Amino acid sequence: MDSGSNGTSDPSCMEDDPPLAIDIITKLDIYGIITYALLTFMATVSMLVFLEECVYIYKKVPVNKKSAIIWVNGAAPVIGTMSCLGMWIPKATMFTDMTSACYFAIVVFKFLILMLEEVGGDEAFLRRAAKHTLRINTGPCCCCCLCLPRVAITRRSLFLLKLGSFQFAILKIVFTILSIVLWTNKTYDRTDMYLYQSGIWINVFVGILTIIALWPVAISFMHLRIALRTVKIIPKYALYQLVLILSQLQTAIINILAMKGIIACSPPFPSKARGYMMSQQLLILEMFLITLGSRLLYRRQYDPLPEEEEEGGETTKMVTRTSSA
Repeated sequence: MDSGSNGTSDPSCMEDDPPLAIDIITKLDIYGIITYALLTFMATVSMLVFLEECVYIYKKVPVNKKSAIIWVNGAAPVIGTMSCLGMWIPKATMFTDMTSACYFAIVVFKFLILMLEEVGGDEAFLRRAAKHTLRINTGPCCCCCLCLPRVAITRRSLFLLKLGSFQFAILKIVFTILSIVLWTNKTYDRTDMYLYQSGIWINVFVGILTIIALWPVAISFMHLRIALRTVKIIPKYALYQLVLILSQLQTAIINILAMKGIIACSPPFPSKARGYMMSQQLLILEMFLITLGSRLLYRRQYDPLPEEEEEGGETTKMVTRTSSA
């Protein structure tokens, strides 16, 4: 599309609302056509790869792991597809972003379940972890609180870990529905960051819930990373974290720059809408690459995890209980 270096004199730069889809299509130049076509192709391929992987998982993977693996694998292609819709229909960006955020909120909980199922389920986890403790001074909440004691692994502590992530999956959807209801009443605008606006309070609450939800996943990963090394849990966790950073932090930074007017107007996109458009396009490319990486990690034979060795066996043991605990 046009560079928009002289776009400040264009009437569209004086507006806050994003353009209609037909306005984008009619003003696409050759570069814009190639860019939109290539990104749409990437989003389509991502979804096709995911669907093919779902068929493989449905046929080859044990029943207890199917749901969690499919949910986790779907994070990148779903976000990429929603970003593609937001790229073509900028007025729907708020709804596509909310859909992606709600899906990822469920993925946070499902990744925790996936780690437990890789061990063999709740009972197998408790049996293997009978002589171990949990290290809770980890990110994103308490990475600096080195004085925190280790916590014994019991049914109650396992329940609290699950609850910490599950609350985000539920409350994120609740806050999303509330945001849409307030938006229809013209009392919600995600770009308004004033104290008397509902948008900033909803975002603050969702941010707190996100941190609380990520903490149990980090605790479980730190505890199981050695035991699950044979199933490549470390690169899987890295991809999960990468999706989180790109879909949440990167998008937030670009949107803040757009709201401050740092991103220049490019007709038919005003500054804010152009920032959203750039964010959608980056996410399509990034989620496409992550989808290919996820396929390499998750499309494999799922053999039972070896039993934990009593002595040594560094590849399968968990973090042992310390005498101070």
